[in-house]
Amino acid sequence: KLYHGYRIDLLVEEKVVIEIKTVETLNDVHTAQVLTYLKLGNYKLGLLLNFHVAVLKNGIKRLIN
Repeated sequence: KLYHGYRIDLLVEEKVVIEIKTVETLNDVHTAQVLTYLKLGNYKLGLLLNFHVAVLKNGIKRLIN
């Protein structure tokens, strides 16, 4: 669990952090958010999903700690 205002959208099997967005484009701040979750929670893998794209595979960004 992360405290002090940090809220992970989804945590799969206590291993994979999933952050969901619906924005025109993913920015560095979105990437930094997921990387912060990974570091604070000591998780290794994160997925940043943007649903505001025509093809979902274009809205997936994989991040590792």
